[in-house]
Amino acid sequence: MKSTTLCYIEKDGRYLMLYRNKKKNDPNKGKWIGVGGRIEEGETPEEGVKREVFEETGLTLTSFTRRSVIHFGSDTWEDEIMYLFTADGFEGEIRECPEGELKWVEISSVPSLNLWEGDKIFLSRLTESRVPFLLDLNYEGDRLADYRLRDCGNGIMKL
Repeated sequence: MKSTTLCYIEKDGRYLMLYRNKKKNDPNKGKWIGVGGRIEEGETPEEGVKREVFEETGLTLTSFTRRSVIHFGSDTWEDEIMYLFTADGFEGEIRECPEGELKWVEISSVPSLNLWEGDKIFLSRLTESRVPFLLDLNYEGDRLADYRLRDCGNGIMKL
């Protein structure tokens, strides 16, 4: 099972979104997502998200929060544990991303983008509540077959 990070960087009511259109054999090709990627051996999720955000955007995170841990089950791809973050502080200038096009998108417009069905669930949760949550998403091919969403209360999420 692989471990990954995903971060939605917020500025002036917009998220920095990545349109995945540059890599060959990209399961996310044609989709809009946040920025992030695989956690390297020995990294914490927090170290991984900072590194991945810098690699993909050129930005250095200065204020970010872990919001969820999401399990992706699939009959097609390797299972994945993803640590979901939001960020509201960063330094640096955005540079070209090797994986796709970066664009600031009004948060209210994000649901109208070409997103994975499961992403719509956690993105709506990010705007509705600050309470940490756990989410299990089960895909059959590209179709979301089922999901389970659980609140974690107001405590710090450990996993």
